[in-house]
Amino acid sequence: MDPALEELRAHITCDIARVEDVGGGCINHARRVELSDGTWIFVKSSANAPRGSFAAEAAGLRWLASARAVGIPAVVAHTPRWIALDWIEAGTARPGSDEELGRGLAALHASGAPCFGGGGADTVPAEAWLAELPLDNAPCATWAEFYAWRRLDPMLRLCIDGGHLPRDVAARVEALCARMPEHVGPEEPPARLHGDLWGGNLVWDATGSPWLVDPAAYGGHREVDLAMMRLFGGFGAAVFAAYDEARPLSPGWEERVHLYQVFPLLVHVALFGPSYVASLDAALRRVV
Repeated sequence: MDPALEELRAHITCDIARVEDVGGGCINHARRVELSDGTWIFVKSSANAPRGSFAAEAAGLRWLASARAVGIPAVVAHTPRWIALDWIEAGTARPGSDEELGRGLAALHASGAPCFGGGGADTVPAEAWLAELPLDNAPCATWAEFYAWRRLDPMLRLCIDGGHLPRDVAARVEALCARMPEHVGPEEPPARLHGDLWGGNLVWDATGSPWLVDPAAYGGHREVDLAMMRLFGGFGAAVFAAYDEARPLSPGWEERVHLYQVFPLLVHVALFGPSYVASLDAALRRVV
């Protein structure tokens, strides 16, 4: 048996009855595991997982779930090599599902965070991961400072080190970081962010209710999650309408969508190379 599943036995109260491979990302081995009591759990593992990545994911899931705002799978157990979660039986959206997601996401954001970033005495993760890329959640006094120096600048350095970014595009990111307070809009308290909210991290369950998975959670500006949702699609217009009805956005949010898409586009350049540079450059030109 796979070493991760052998280790799992020590963390559960019954035996493993059946194992099925399922989809679960490009860097992990994902399985649906039936236990001898008839329940199912989801297990993803990697022998080469960055140390701390599964612990950060578990902390993020627990912190998001504590808001009781939208479906978040419960953490069964985790080690440095694997994480086990409650299994969510997938279904399809029904009439009203999009509105449920919009209201739930608004409530999740409104549940707040103690700071811009994470760590400390609260349960906010001190770090997060996007694939194999580490994210520093060390707190900052302002959102502008956090977004510039905890998100954009470190990811920019990874892109430069990887040789993927033309100098003129890098210079625009640097200019944006230097003048970030001019761009972030009205001050807002820290929101409880999923941190990687693209369509692949949304699951509709068998009843059509939404569940959010695979977070890179931290305290930040709520427009970050909403900008990410608009970047690659997968979310209906009714989601955003319900969100805005529940918790209206600050004036000028439309102009800031491109600002908050700069970070995930930098991530894609760092992970996948120059094929995303044109999209990054287009977003930057809308901001600086």
